[in-house]
Amino acid sequence: MTKVITYGTYDLLHYGHIRLLERAKALGDYLIVGVTSDDFDKARGKINVKQSLLERIKAVRDTGLADEIIVEEYEGQKIDDIRRYGADIFTVGSDWKGKFDYLKEYCTVIYLPRTEGVSSSEIRTAQRTVRLGLVGEGVVLSKYVTECGFVNGLSVAGVCTQDPVTKAEMSARGIYTTPNYEDLLAQSEAIYIVSHPSKHYDHARQALRTGKHVLCESPIVLKSRELAELFQLADEQGLTFMEAIKTAYATAYYRLLLLLKSGCIGEIVSLDVTCTSLKVLPNEMPHTAQDWSSICSWGPLAMLPIFQILGTDYLDRTITTWFIDEEARFDAFTKIDFLYKNAVGTLKVGKGIKSEGELIISGTKGYIYVPAPWWKTDYFEIRYEKQSENRRCFYQLDGEGIRYELVSFIKSIETKARNEYIGRDVTEAITKVIEIFYNGSNNLRQIKCIG
Repeated sequence: MTKVITYGTYDLLHYGHIRLLERAKALGDYLIVGVTSDDFDKARGKINVKQSLLERIKAVRDTGLADEIIVEEYEGQKIDDIRRYGADIFTVGSDWKGKFDYLKEYCTVIYLPRTEGVSSSEIRTAQRTVRLGLVGEGVVLSKYVTECGFVNGLSVAGVCTQDPVTKAEMSARGIYTTPNYEDLLAQSEAIYIVSHPSKHYDHARQALRTGKHVLCESPIVLKSRELAELFQLADEQGLTFMEAIKTAYATAYYRLLLLLKSGCIGEIVSLDVTCTSLKVLPNEMPHTAQDWSSICSWGPLAMLPIFQILGTDYLDRTITTWFIDEEARFDAFTKIDFLYKNAVGTLKVGKGIKSEGELIISGTKGYIYVPAPWWKTDYFEIRYEKQSENRRCFYQLDGEGIRYELVSFIKSIETKARNEYIGRDVTEAITKVIEIFYNGSNNLRQIKCIG
């Protein structure tokens, strides 16, 4: 019996896939088809895959051409599979010619001609319908515009900015720019709000009222009643309205959450989160309402793992802060302790102050350590008393998680279903804490003298 093995993503299975499988089948007596896993696709930079692994496996099975279907999950697996299944022939499309010549040591390698004029990438590109407009200021806009280019189903409609430097850069890249938000809305089907939080409410409300889907940087708003209004407006209009915290979509972070649910470190007792930067120095005074304080810059990100892991029903909270401009409530440093029935979550955020930006989750059996910067991690460790049991987990991270976030946003629009990784309860809890901070409510302690 001659065994043939081949691999592919098989996203949006089309005639070209079927013809390739037919040719592969004709090479032998038994065809093994490897379908790439979602994680492996991401590791190879294929973040625009439309269908889930189960959907793609079913599509291959329904062709009736595969005698056996396996899942490809890691680099180097092809050698293992050829040996394990006793494959005599490895075959793949001619667009990969030469790429897999190293497998000739283990079996015959045949590159089959691909069907011209059809591919999954071309199909996905043809389906590109959502025109995304971005509104905001500063160099961060350039990063988000670049990341949009990696996502099929999405094109940049334009950028609304008042910043002449940003306008010049966008214009040089051939991106439509306007200082008028209404003009951007007219050009767009969806809006990504990257402006200062003080502007988010007006930007989001205007977009939703004109029928535009909204992806908004966190904190979405500074008042709980404004958030409730926006959620209601989005629901009434049947629109996607998502909070943008890129870390929530990073593969390593998401896998960490799943591992915790398995009880790998026992009952969680404490969670410590630190986020700091030196982008704003304490002597830069006076501060305006449009400046990014530490609570606005880092607060939502630092609260994310606390609320996603420990929940939003904390019993009490204590806020300790250092205002370098008390009137503007501009904090250079803030520490918040959230007290739960059986655990405590602590965050530290700072601008103009530097500390180790790590995440530590402590449990009754062990702990998880995520090194700095934890919000961009592709790696974390599960550590135990017995060091020989420690585990190191590595995952690909591209675009800091922004492109994965955009994929989820587009999928939510296309399917008319919520595909975000941040629950509304978490968004509401973040907004409530931000509101309490700015209102100067109880349990807020101020550090008077530093430096």
